[in-house]
Amino acid sequence: MQLFLDTALLPSGWARDVLIGCDAAGRIASVATDAVPPPDAERLRGVALAGMPNLHSHAPQRAIAGLGERSGSGGDSFWSWREAMYRAVGRIGPDQLEAVATQLYIEMLKAGYTTVGEFHYLHHDLDGRPYGDPAEMSHRLVAAARAAGIRLTLLPVLYCAGGFANAPTAPGQRRFLHELPAFLNLVQRLRDETAEAADVTVGVAPHSLRAVPLALLAELADATPSGPIHIHVAEQQREVEDCLAHHRRRPLQLLLGSVAVDGRWCLIHATHAGPTEIDAVARTGAVVGLCPTTEANLGDGLFPAEAYLAAGGRFGIGSDSHVSVSPVEELRWLEYGQRLFARRRTVLSGGGQRSVGRHLLDAALAGGAQACGGGGRLAVGQPSDIVVLDGDHALLAGRGGDAVLDSWVFAGNVALVRHVVVGGRIVVSDGHHRHEEDAARGFIATVQHLAA
Repeated sequence: MQLFLDTALLPSGWARDVLIGCDAAGRIASVATDAVPPPDAERLRGVALAGMPNLHSHAPQRAIAGLGERSGSGGDSFWSWREAMYRAVGRIGPDQLEAVATQLYIEMLKAGYTTVGEFHYLHHDLDGRPYGDPAEMSHRLVAAARAAGIRLTLLPVLYCAGGFANAPTAPGQRRFLHELPAFLNLVQRLRDETAEAADVTVGVAPHSLRAVPLALLAELADATPSGPIHIHVAEQQREVEDCLAHHRRRPLQLLLGSVAVDGRWCLIHATHAGPTEIDAVARTGAVVGLCPTTEANLGDGLFPAEAYLAAGGRFGIGSDSHVSVSPVEELRWLEYGQRLFARRRTVLSGGGQRSVGRHLLDAALAGGAQACGGGGRLAVGQPSDIVVLDGDHALLAGRGGDAVLDSWVFAGNVALVRHVVVGGRIVVSDGHHRHEEDAARGFIATVQHLAA
C-alpha cells in the first residue's frame, strides 16, 4: 500500500508531497519527498505526523468518567475516589469490558492516539476466582483493540498486597490478585499467543510498591528479561509517607535501590519526585508516564517537569482514568501546570525561539514509543501509524510548520484529526470510524446495565 501525504513531519523536519510505502507487516518500507502521487496511492489530504502512543490506560474506568464529581462528607481524595471506583468496576464482566474498551479505543483513534498501553488489573470473576480461561479478560482487551484497529501494548498487572509491609487486601481488590507463578504463566501464555502478531506487544506491570513486595518485584524483574515494565510510583503524598514509615525511603528511592531500572521501565506519575530523585530517574533512561488530566482530577499534585526535562528525562503521556481522551489536552495541561507553578509562559519549550507544541509532541512521541515498544516516527522500519490533521480547518488557516502543532495543542479541543492510519490501514477517515455507531450502542447498553 502507498500513502500520499500533502505535508508530513519526518525525522528530518517538515516535508511536502510525501509518498510512504507500507509493507505487508504494516511497517514503513519507503519514504519519498517532493514526490508525484502514483495513480494507485491513497491520498490523505492534510498535515501528517506520527501517531501518538497512549502509554497508560485503565479501560474499565471510561464507564465511570464524570461520575466521581459529587462531594462526600468531607476530605475527598484519591483514596475515597478509589473506593468508589472499585465498587463500580467490580461489576464489569468480560462482555462489558470488551464493549467499554472498544468504544474507548475508537475514541482514542479519533483523537490521534494510535497505540494504547493497557495497564490491565481486572483479571478475575466478580467473586475473585479465576475465570475458566484465566486469560479471559486479557483476550477481551485484545479483541477490543483489534475491533477498533488500535495497536495494543498489553500490560497485565501483578497485584499481591493491600499496602506496604504486605498488608492484607480489601474486598474491592480481590479481582486483581495473583500469586507470582500464576501471573508469570498468564504473561507467558499471552506472549506465546501474540508472538507473530504485529499489533500486540505484551509487557508486565507490577502495580506499585505498596501492592508488590520488594522480593516479588525483584523476582518479576528477573523473570522478565525483555519487554516493557510499567509501575505506578509516588503518585500520592500519602504513598510517600507510608513508604517512609515502612522503608525509611521515599518510593522512587526505594524503587531505584531495589531493582535495575533501565530504558524498558515506565514510571507512571512519579508526581512526588524530589530534586535528587529527578536526576536519578533521568540517568536510568526510563520513561516517566504523565497523565495530567487524571492527576489533576484526582488531586495528585504536580510533577516537576521543568527540572526533569532539564536533566534529560524522558516522558510520555496517558489518559489513565479517561476523564479526557485527548493527547493535546494532556500536553496542554502539562505545560499549563508548569506555567501556573512558575508564573511564566513557554516553560517546556526546550530552549529559546522554539515551539512549545512541537517540543512537547516530539518528546511525548519518543517517550511513548519507548514505553510501548516502538513507533513514534515516520521513518523506514517503523510502524506506519499516522495521524493526519485537517489542514482545511479554520483553526489552522494561515499556519504552517510548527505553528500547526502549536494551534492543535493550545487552541482548544476542536476535533482536528481527519484521518488515522495504523499498520498501513486507514481506521479513521474524514473524522469517522466505520464501527463507531455499533461501538457506541454497545457502550451505552453496558453503562445502562451497570447503572441498573
